[in-house]
Amino acid sequence: MTIDNTEGARAQIGVTGLAVMGSNIARNFARHGHTVALHNRSIAKTDALIEEHGSEGDFVRTETIEEFVAALQKPRRVLIMVKAGDPTDAVIEELASAMEPGDIIIDGGNALYTDTIRREASLRDRGLHFVGAGISGGEEGALNGPSIMPGGPKESYQALGPLLESIAAQVDGTPCCTHIGPDGSGHFVKMVHNGIEYADMQLIGEAYNLFRDALGYDADQVADVFTEWNSGDLESYLVEITAEVLKQKDAKTGKALVDVIVDAAEQKGTGRWTVKSALDLGVPVTGIAEAVFARALSGAREQRKAAVGLASGRLADKPADAAQFTEDIRQALYASKVVAYAQGFDQIAAGSAEYDWDLHPADLATIWRGGCIIRARFLNRIKDAYDENPKLPSLILAPYFRDAIETAIDSWRRVVSTATLLGIPVPAFASSLSYYDALRAERLPAALTQGQRDFFGAHTYERVDAEGKFHTLWSGDRSEVQA
Repeated sequence: MTIDNTEGARAQIGVTGLAVMGSNIARNFARHGHTVALHNRSIAKTDALIEEHGSEGDFVRTETIEEFVAALQKPRRVLIMVKAGDPTDAVIEELASAMEPGDIIIDGGNALYTDTIRREASLRDRGLHFVGAGISGGEEGALNGPSIMPGGPKESYQALGPLLESIAAQVDGTPCCTHIGPDGSGHFVKMVHNGIEYADMQLIGEAYNLFRDALGYDADQVADVFTEWNSGDLESYLVEITAEVLKQKDAKTGKALVDVIVDAAEQKGTGRWTVKSALDLGVPVTGIAEAVFARALSGAREQRKAAVGLASGRLADKPADAAQFTEDIRQALYASKVVAYAQGFDQIAAGSAEYDWDLHPADLATIWRGGCIIRARFLNRIKDAYDENPKLPSLILAPYFRDAIETAIDSWRRVVSTATLLGIPVPAFASSLSYYDALRAERLPAALTQGQRDFFGAHTYERVDAEGKFHTLWSGDRSEVQA
């Protein structure tokens, strides 16, 4: 696409929605030499950004949508950073009415991917390009370099890609941004990224809980463990900030801040979307699901309060060898994280097949190495695994991860069994281990399930020694017939 420098149109990119994320991304664009047109429903936010950060680059102040659009070079590129749902639809309609064929609207929020598919089709009919761009990294990433997952027309990426890649995080000279695929693929990938994030955070929380309740460690002692772990195979943004959170003291009481925070975790919805989508696609994301349900249970405060004092049983003493149990937790955390990523990539593969997106796992591992919340050292290993075998049936089967789990398996089992005997909840650790055991099992009890389904509903079954579908005449002479 060619750039048309019309009179007064000097901004390469426009940002509408100047809350913290939108403001930080606008500043990021300006810091990288791009002229940025600014728009917000409340003009006061526009003025505040310019007053506080106007020295960081070239901003164009606008008040109306018409003035905003007129400030943009063609093809016009507008990034929307507003609340998902109806507010996004309203802004899209307002922009689309003021724009021309070939212009590009980018939704940088956490939109549901099916909404993005709908919006892209609608705007395509009007001659406009619509890009659903997943952006990960939080407020800091938005300002200093996020991971960006844009999906939409490939043609639009020719004009948009260089701008996005310039502000994205960089790892080994490679930007953490690439064209993901058509229509809703970018927001789908971001959704699954967030699902993996849920699982990762729950696993870390369970590890912390084991240190606290099984070994009796205080927050400072657990912080020291996570600090040490962050220098090894578990190096990641989430492990790093876990140590920081655990070290923080409460100014009011002098206690560890984590000990005065109410233990009820909130959620914005992307984790639930991930699990709902996985159910529709028939993909078992058990670790992610347990993480979502764990947050829901933590929020059931009245139920939990009423249940305090229920019998727990105690079939084991606390681990006698703290150093060995610490190593067991480390190994269990690593193995369970592998399962979370494996399940996430399985869901991405299923979504790619369902919507004909042709997604490439190695590309996703590449752009998740920096900027995003789940960035971690072992994403390099994931990239290598999919580079070597793009059709890998499961990440767990890649030689590196297969060996890692083989090394961790005994520790993993000790952690889950010890926690169970002590009455300490570890839903994500346990479900991840059960998933691994089910994946490697030569035979599952699903054969009995099929027999039951055939008994009460004549749903048929397959045989191990013959082709086709079969049914037993359960209410008759119980002979078998071919369906």
